[in-house]
Amino acid sequence: MSDRTATVMRETAETAIDCTVTIDGSGEAAVETGVGFFDHMLTSLAKHGLFDLELECDGDLEIDDHHTVEDCAIVIGEAIDEALGDRSGIVRYADRRVPLDEAVASAVVDVSGRPRFYFDGEFSQDRIGEFTSDMARHFAESLAMNAGLTLHLAVEGENAHHEVEALFKALARTLDDATRIDERREGTPSTKGAL
Repeated sequence: MSDRTATVMRETAETAIDCTVTIDGSGEAAVETGVGFFDHMLTSLAKHGLFDLELECDGDLEIDDHHTVEDCAIVIGEAIDEALGDRSGIVRYADRRVPLDEAVASAVVDVSGRPRFYFDGEFSQDRIGEFTSDMARHFAESLAMNAGLTLHLAVEGENAHHEVEALFKALARTLDDATRIDERREGTPSTKGAL
């Protein structure tokens, strides 16, 4: 199997980001965004998705967390897209439900190259430390748009920390399942012959 790894750098007036994603990793993460809870979620994404993720972001946190979270999602999505190449041999579809105490989240993905995003739910508190809860939804949307995913997410619960963490874990497990190589499959998983 080829090395499904990609490095993406992005520099704007709002953020400077250096990111490397290895699809077939072991769940190792080295993440520094300046937002503690977001670092925790990206580490969880790598751990539960068995991706290796190296990411360093210098963002305009004196304004808020929006640009940092959004731009990190963009570069992670671009890196996943690049690392997957033509998506030859992947499982392509997957879904998972993940609980965390009273919260439960679900993720359904098609690694189709056709970006779409749907979300059902709301977060019980507006903030988790320095992280704006709704940025979890925005992260997933920006990731889907840049990785070429059709992604459906849903969450319910009573504690925003648990809700967001369950979402990231469901997303991670679903991406791991969908991006795996199916040894029985030859070529791209589409009757069109391309994704």
